[in-house]
Amino acid sequence: MKPVIYGLSGLSLTADERAFFRDADPAGYILFKRNVATRPQLLALTSELRALSGRDDVPILIDQEGGRVARMGPPEWPAFPAGPAFDALYETAPMSAIEAARTNAQAIALMLAEVGINVDCLPLLDVCQPDTTPAIATRALGSEPMRVAAMGRAIIEGLRRGGVVGVMKHMPGHGRAIVDTHYHLPTVIASDAALEIDLEPFRALSDAPMGMTSHIVFEAWDAARPATLSPIIVNDIIRGRIGFDGLLMTDDIDMKALAGTPGEKAVGALAAGCDIVLDCWGRMDEMTEIANLISDMPQISRDRLDRAMATIAGQAPEGDVAALIAKRDALLAVA
Repeated sequence: MKPVIYGLSGLSLTADERAFFRDADPAGYILFKRNVATRPQLLALTSELRALSGRDDVPILIDQEGGRVARMGPPEWPAFPAGPAFDALYETAPMSAIEAARTNAQAIALMLAEVGINVDCLPLLDVCQPDTTPAIATRALGSEPMRVAAMGRAIIEGLRRGGVVGVMKHMPGHGRAIVDTHYHLPTVIASDAALEIDLEPFRALSDAPMGMTSHIVFEAWDAARPATLSPIIVNDIIRGRIGFDGLLMTDDIDMKALAGTPGEKAVGALAAGCDIVLDCWGRMDEMTEIANLISDMPQISRDRLDRAMATIAGQAPEGDVAALIAKRDALLAVA
């Protein structure tokens, strides 16, 4: 098995993709809007991916956060709110906000599980600052670390109740970035002491099954390399000070924040200590380059993957989407 999660080009697998995936044996797959049309189509696609891998628990990921980051949406599926809606409710009713976040995540998970998706790249545990890039601020759970942690834990619990594994992101924190890593490499100049604020939510959820890195340079820790490519940040900060021993994946390796070819970046991320590389675009030349340059997944990473997927093994998804949405909306109406 190769330590990579690949994207797909369209609504169904091409013959070339089918042959490549069978040979490369990636750890999992990630879906985007280009892969999503209807319930029957999406279930057929995930079923084929599962059969192709020969693993019932192969991770099939999606970014289904709510708000502007939603790969599945109307009219086929309901719309969901983004993180700031729950942060606003927390101002007046903290317990209601936590329950609303949990209920919302459970409804999302049920919607995903129905079509064979078993991992959601949620929650964001990034602590917002006054100048946080809108790419994060419009999605995040707020600026108070323990509030972010409380709602983040509720989201992971809600996803698990619905039969889906959550991925906390973006370690060790994206809140101080003032530019979007899809296009630029941010550099954070905050001191080690100041960065404790950013670490708090991740430390509180260090037992999460999966986590994702950020493509950000933190001068206090490694002025030469972004977190995804830094063995110092992966080992000393994420594994050490945060205490995270779950499956660590990169953010999309093809983001412009990172320099080099996708294969070079993949090799660098794995050398830094990441367990899995996330390659989202479904471009055959890039996927082939990565597969040719990386080694098979080491046992320690395979164990982390197995532990993460075991958190939903044998669990029947609980609840009803419509009822959960109604409950969430009633809670949010208090804000």
